[in-house]
Amino acid sequence: MKIEKIDHIFFDLDHTLWDFDRNSALAFELMFDKFNIQISIDQFLSVYQPINLRYWKLYREEQVTKTELRRGRLIEAFAVFGKRLPLEIIDALSDDYINFLPLNNYLINGAIELLEYLMPKYQMHIITNGFKEVQHTKLSNAKINHYFKTVTNSEEVGVKKPNPIIFEHALKVSGADIDKSLMIGDNYEADIIGAEALGIRAICFNYHQEELPGEAIQVSALNQIKSYI
Repeated sequence: MKIEKIDHIFFDLDHTLWDFDRNSALAFELMFDKFNIQISIDQFLSVYQPINLRYWKLYREEQVTKTELRRGRLIEAFAVFGKRLPLEIIDALSDDYINFLPLNNYLINGAIELLEYLMPKYQMHIITNGFKEVQHTKLSNAKINHYFKTVTNSEEVGVKKPNPIIFEHALKVSGADIDKSLMIGDNYEADIIGAEALGIRAICFNYHQEELPGEAIQVSALNQIKSYI
C-alpha cells in the first residue's frame, strides 16, 4: 500500500536513524573507565535501559524535569547494584554521559540508504524530544545534517511529542501541509499517536518490537519504508 501525495517527511532521530543503544553503550564504557566503576557494562545496561525508558515517558508527560530524569535514571540503576553515589558524582556522570554520547555516531542499519533514496523526492525534517545540547551535534557528527531542511527540538518549542504543539511548530517552520506530510519514528505513543492526532500520516519503525494496533503501519527494518513511499 503506497502512501501518496507526500511532499515532506518528518523523522524522529534517536532509535529511528541514530543508533542510540549502541552509541549509549560506548558512552557508558568511557564513563565507567573514567570513574573506575567496576560493574559489567552489559549487566548495567540491562538494568538501566528499562529505567531510562520509564523516565523518558515521565519526562514526555511532564511528570519529571530534565534534571530529575538525568539524575533519577542513574540513581535507580546504581542502587540495583548496591551503589549509593553522592549527588555530585551522579551529576558529574550525567554531564559526562551527555558529552560522551555524540562521540560515537553509529546509525541504524539502512539509514543512509533510506535518506539517499528519499532526498531527491521529498523535503526531510527532524522532530526530536532529545536534549537540545546534543541533538544537533549528533546530526553533524553522524554527517546526516545535510539531509534535513529543519530540526524541531522539544526543548526549544517548550513541549514534547506527542503534544500537538510540537508537530504544529514543525509544520509551520517547514512550510509543510498536514495532508502532504508523513512522520516516521520508533515510539508509537510519541511519534505515531502524536502525529496522527493532528492528521499527519505515520509509519512506525518498530525498533522495540512492541505489539502495536492492527491498523498501524509498521516496519521492522528501515529499508522496508521504501515500499510505502
